[in-house]
Amino acid sequence: MASPTIKTKKRLIVMLFAVSFAIFALIARLGYIQIVQGEELKKEALEQWARDITINAKRGIIYDRKGKKLAVSVNTDTVVCTPADVKEPKRTANILSEILDMDKDEVYKKITKRVNYIILKRWIDKDKSEKLREADLNGIKIIDDTKRYYPFGNFASYILGFTDVDQVGLYGVERTYNKYLTGVPGRLVMTTDAVGRQLPYGYEKFYEPEDGVSLVLTLDETIQHFAEKAALEALVKNKAKKVSIIIMEPNTGEILAMAQKPDFDPNEPRVPLDGEKKEEWNNLPITEKQKKWYDMWRNFAVNDSYEPGSTFKIITAAAGLEENIVTPESEFYCNGYITDIPGAKLKCWRYYNPHGHETFVEGVQNSCNVVFVTVGRRLGAETMYRYIKAFGFGEKTGIDLTGEQSGLVRRPDNMKEVELATISYGQGISVTPIQLVTAISAVANGGKLMQPMIVKKLVDVEGKVVHKFEPEVKKRVISEETSETLLKILETVVSEGTGKNAYVPGYRVGGKTGTAQKVIDGRYASGKYIASFVAIAPVNDPKITALVVIDEPSNGAYYGGVIAAPVAGQVIEETLKYLDVERQFTEKEISESKEIMVTVPDVTNKTISEASRTLISAGLDHNTEIPNVSRKAIVIDQFPLPNTKVKKGSMITLYVQSKRKENNKVVVPSLTGKSMDEVTKLLNELNLDYKFKGNGKVINQNPKPGAEVDYNSVIEVEFGSRKQ
Repeated sequence: MASPTIKTKKRLIVMLFAVSFAIFALIARLGYIQIVQGEELKKEALEQWARDITINAKRGIIYDRKGKKLAVSVNTDTVVCTPADVKEPKRTANILSEILDMDKDEVYKKITKRVNYIILKRWIDKDKSEKLREADLNGIKIIDDTKRYYPFGNFASYILGFTDVDQVGLYGVERTYNKYLTGVPGRLVMTTDAVGRQLPYGYEKFYEPEDGVSLVLTLDETIQHFAEKAALEALVKNKAKKVSIIIMEPNTGEILAMAQKPDFDPNEPRVPLDGEKKEEWNNLPITEKQKKWYDMWRNFAVNDSYEPGSTFKIITAAAGLEENIVTPESEFYCNGYITDIPGAKLKCWRYYNPHGHETFVEGVQNSCNVVFVTVGRRLGAETMYRYIKAFGFGEKTGIDLTGEQSGLVRRPDNMKEVELATISYGQGISVTPIQLVTAISAVANGGKLMQPMIVKKLVDVEGKVVHKFEPEVKKRVISEETSETLLKILETVVSEGTGKNAYVPGYRVGGKTGTAQKVIDGRYASGKYIASFVAIAPVNDPKITALVVIDEPSNGAYYGGVIAAPVAGQVIEETLKYLDVERQFTEKEISESKEIMVTVPDVTNKTISEASRTLISAGLDHNTEIPNVSRKAIVIDQFPLPNTKVKKGSMITLYVQSKRKENNKVVVPSLTGKSMDEVTKLLNELNLDYKFKGNGKVINQNPKPGAEVDYNSVIEVEFGSRKQ
């Protein structure tokens, strides 16, 4: 045999190296696949021959403080499809569309998709589940599911919030405590062939879901009902944009109630409760709908800020008393104006009939701007700012609700003398309702600023406490002595001052009224107001702090003492009675149970100054927290009406021509009971035309009192006898 040539040897060597390199490359590739990509490929392989269906866990229950269920997860059925197992798609689509009330073409597209499985319809009725089981369709399964349900509908919706279809919290405590409420989903795992069909004798295992932890709120369902009822009544009565009521336990910071009207139903959070709005929204593009949804979901108590007006005078008073620059007996003089501030001339709300000499207590009772500007200037910008921040303004309270705002507070280096003066009586500062009620609670509880609480504890499925939230004192802002002194002063505001409409016999109520012009786009909006009242009760042993805010009332009156104070009195009386707080009637209340009744004089067509003097001389008070009204402004209407019998000291609301016409509009006065000559004179003064029918006294008019009309509009007036 001939020996191999050199050329042959070279070829063998090249082949040896080539084969060795190929083998080495294959070994390296195999090692990379096994070691580096092993877990990932194993996972993909499992996905190819196994199907994993998620089973939602039952979401935790939300309870009120006494165990009432406010949000629950109910068991229901969901229909899913494994398209690879569907044998007769057209027949299956026909049957499914008929049972599930779905479009046949839509069903067909879903059950023929190239996916492992797809959800056909969530949360079907039991009778539909039975029909599907009887139909015994290949590839169609009915799995256990849960649905979030709010048994009281729109009750406490701004606290509870809502979830999406996958049971994920989107709003309210449903969102802030979502990780506790959610639980751990279960799984249904089964083996399949290459095209996704379930193997008849393959592996199948069900992993039970773990239910979520439940919440126990600080909310009291009964007190929340009181607040929601009062808010709805105030909304309708005052034709307001919105009404918000917060009730807090001052010693712990626990929220007992937080109501807002109008509201929404968390069972259908994208559907307005108002039928007209529902029709209107149906035709809107999705971007516009989303804006409407977000506006509807805004919780005014937490998400919005506003100028608090005279309710903020409590903070100025607390700072003044704490710093010893004022005492209850300190004397002041109100001539109606503050004129010694460079570049500004500020008014007291009753500048047309100044308060004159008054003590600090009387200044608080009268809500006199002159008194509070004096106190604010004595404090100075640095000290005033320090107390504003100490009471929690200008920063979030940290309440466990979504979208909380900080408000707006001027720093002392940006606080001119005129701004210090206006801030002292609640203008030029922006606060949220939750900030204000928390700050006033510090006055009520002896000077401790509390952390607002909305959740008391977390409990598991067996009712065992997982975590308990304890009341937290953030800081001390005033001394107990200052708190005690200020509470006594605030009690006189209700018993003798501008807050009389919040008076509740047998309960010692302290409070403060507020009426503020709204700021919109950085400017004061003409004719738009926020009326408010903040209260503490009973002042000798505070159990609750309440704040009532009425945004944009449009039914005539818009003063806090007139429309917000009665609402506060109503919820205070109902709440204290529910809490079994015993009434303690004073000797004065017992002796005054036989109240002196007086007749309301007719002050229409008088100047505001003349009307003020007439009412005071008759033993009656009046409310005119109206900015920029002329001293010679004419009273065009009053409430209660002339000749009405009322208790001595009652509050009379005056409506003034100069303030009641804005943007070339005139507010129609009440003409009922007036003669033709009186009507003619009054309507001529208002530049209104008229059309008369009948004789005698006025028994009807169109437009109704309080309506805004253009100058020279025609007012139809019907006269007749008293009997008619």
